[in-house]
Amino acid sequence: MKILRTRAASISRQGLCAALLVAGLTTAAVGASPPHHAGQGGDPSPGTDNPQSRPHGTPNLSLPDLVPRPGASGKPDPNAGRGDTPDGATGIPATALAAYKNAEKLAQQRYPSCHIPWQLVAGIGKVESEHAAAYGLRSDGYTDKQILGPRLTGGQFATIKDTDGGRWDGDKEYDRAVGPTQFIPSTWEGFGEDGNGDGVKDPNNIFDAAAGTARYLCSGGKDLNNPGDLDKAILSYNQSREYLNAVLAWMRTYKSGNVSAVPDPAPSRTGGSSGSTPSPSRPSGSTGTKPTETPRPSKPSTPGNTGNTGKPSTPPAPKPSEPSGGGSTNPTPPTPPAPAPVTRLDRVGEDKIEATANEEFATQPSVRALNDAGKPAPERTRVRFEIVGDHTKARFPGEARSVTVPTAKDGLAVAPKILAGDWPGEFTVRVTVEGRDIAPVVFTATVKVAPAPRADTLKRTDADDALKAAPKSAFKQKIQIKALGKDKPISDTAITATVLDADGKTPAKTGPYFKGTNGKPVRTLTLPKTDKEGLVTLPELFTNAQVGTFFLRLTTADGTMLTLELTVAAPTTPTAPATPTTSPQPTT
Repeated sequence: MKILRTRAASISRQGLCAALLVAGLTTAAVGASPPHHAGQGGDPSPGTDNPQSRPHGTPNLSLPDLVPRPGASGKPDPNAGRGDTPDGATGIPATALAAYKNAEKLAQQRYPSCHIPWQLVAGIGKVESEHAAAYGLRSDGYTDKQILGPRLTGGQFATIKDTDGGRWDGDKEYDRAVGPTQFIPSTWEGFGEDGNGDGVKDPNNIFDAAAGTARYLCSGGKDLNNPGDLDKAILSYNQSREYLNAVLAWMRTYKSGNVSAVPDPAPSRTGGSSGSTPSPSRPSGSTGTKPTETPRPSKPSTPGNTGNTGKPSTPPAPKPSEPSGGGSTNPTPPTPPAPAPVTRLDRVGEDKIEATANEEFATQPSVRALNDAGKPAPERTRVRFEIVGDHTKARFPGEARSVTVPTAKDGLAVAPKILAGDWPGEFTVRVTVEGRDIAPVVFTATVKVAPAPRADTLKRTDADDALKAAPKSAFKQKIQIKALGKDKPISDTAITATVLDADGKTPAKTGPYFKGTNGKPVRTLTLPKTDKEGLVTLPELFTNAQVGTFFLRLTTADGTMLTLELTVAAPTTPTAPATPTTSPQPTT
C-alpha cells in the first residue's frame, strides 16, 4: 500500500470519506441470507475451516477514495493508465478485463441463480494481485513471472501444510497462495475451472483463475443480488472486514463505469532470467516490499491507445501499441484469441457396443468435442472416458477404469480398446470433458457369454509309433488322443472312434474292433470326454483273422477329425499263435 503524502486537512477529509464509505459498505453484512439449495451454485459452500478464508497473504486494501489519482501530486506518473499500481487508477489490462467478463458469462451458463457480476471478480483480482499486471500479464492469460504468496507456516499467516505435493506452488512442505486471484492449492482442487477451454485448469492463468473465483463465490447456491450472500461470498475468500470493504469498493467503482481497458504490459526484456520475482505493490501473498523488478513496455505507448477494449467475453488479442515516435516499421503482431471453449460432445458411431467375454471390443467409443459454433474444440482438449459399473471386469489397457484422451485437430477423441473381461452383462462408458460442466455422452456396452471352448485339433500323443498287430490278437500300444483349441488343451470334448475299410471312407464290417458292453465286437464307439489336460485314452483295440490295412477315424461333434492307419499282418517269422489275454476271439 502506498503511504499517502498529503496535507493533514486532506487526510482528515479523506478519513471522513472513508468512514462514510465503510459504513455504507458494511450495512449489507447485517442482513441474513435466505436459505438456498446447494445445487443452484453447483458446489457446497466452503466450511468454517476453509483455508481460503484464513490469512494467506497481504492483500492491497486501498480503497478507491483513499488513494491519489494519477497526477494528484502535481508530478507526472509514469505508470498512469497501466492498471498495475495501487494508485487508484481504474484501468484494467485488456486480458484481465476479458477474463473477468468471460468468468461472468460462464457463471451465467452454469450458475444462473448466482447473478455474479464480472466487476466482483475484478474486485478480487484488483485486491489480490493488481490484475497480475506487474507480473507481466500476457494475452494468453499467463504471466512472465509466477504469482506466489508467502509460505503459510503460521505467525501472521495461517499454518497450512502442503496439500498439492508442490504441484502449483513448488513447495512440498507448506502451501502458498497461487496465481492472479491467489488460490490456496487445496481450494483450487475443489473449485478450479478451465476458463479458456484449453482442457487444463491452471490457477496461474487469469482466465482459469477468474472462472474458478466465480465458481467459488457462487458455491452453496448463493444469490449475489442478495447483500447477505454477497458479503458471505467475499468473506469466504478472506475473513476480514477490511478485505470485504475493499473488494466491494472496487466492485462498485467498476460498476459505476469508472473503468477502462488498458494495454497489457509489454513482456519483460529479462525474460525472467535474472532470478528476481517481481510483485505488485501489495498483492495477497507478497511480503509488503517494493517489487524488485517490474516489467514495463519496452517503448512508450501512444497516448490514448488503449489496445483491446475488453468487450469480448473470450480471450482477446490486444492491438500492439504504436511507438510514440512512429519509427517502428515492424510492430509486434497481435496474439490470436484463444479458441472458443468446448461446449458439447457429439457421439461418433452407434451408442451400443458388444464383445464376447475375455475378448476386445471391436468398436472403440468415439466423440467429437465442439464449441458453440459447432466447430471443433481446441486441439488437445482433454476428454475423459470412464467405465462405470462395479459388476464388470472390463478395463482399458493397463487395467485402468478411466483414461484421458486429447482431441485431434478435428475435435475427435477415440478411446483405447476395451478388454471385455470374463463377467457377462452390461456396463456404460461415460465420456466427459475435464474441467467443463457439459452434458456427458454415454455408450452402453454388453459383454456376451463366451461359447464353450472347442477343439480345433486332435493329435495322437505318440504319433511316431506305427499301429501294427497280428491277426487274432490286439494292438499293444495304448492309443491316447489330445484335444487342442488354439494350441491349448480343451477339456470335456466328446470324441467318436470309427474303424474304416481300406478306402478310408466306408465303415468296416470286419477287421479291428472294440468290445461293447456285452463283450461283442463294435467298430463305432463314443469315447469318454477329454480330461482337464485334453486327453482321452482309447480302450483296447482287437483284431480278428482279417488281415490288411484299415483306418481309425476320430471325430468331435464340431467336425474336427483325426485319421490313424491300422495294419493287421501275420508275423514274418513263424511264431506260436498269440495267446489272447481274454476268452477266445469271436469271428465275424
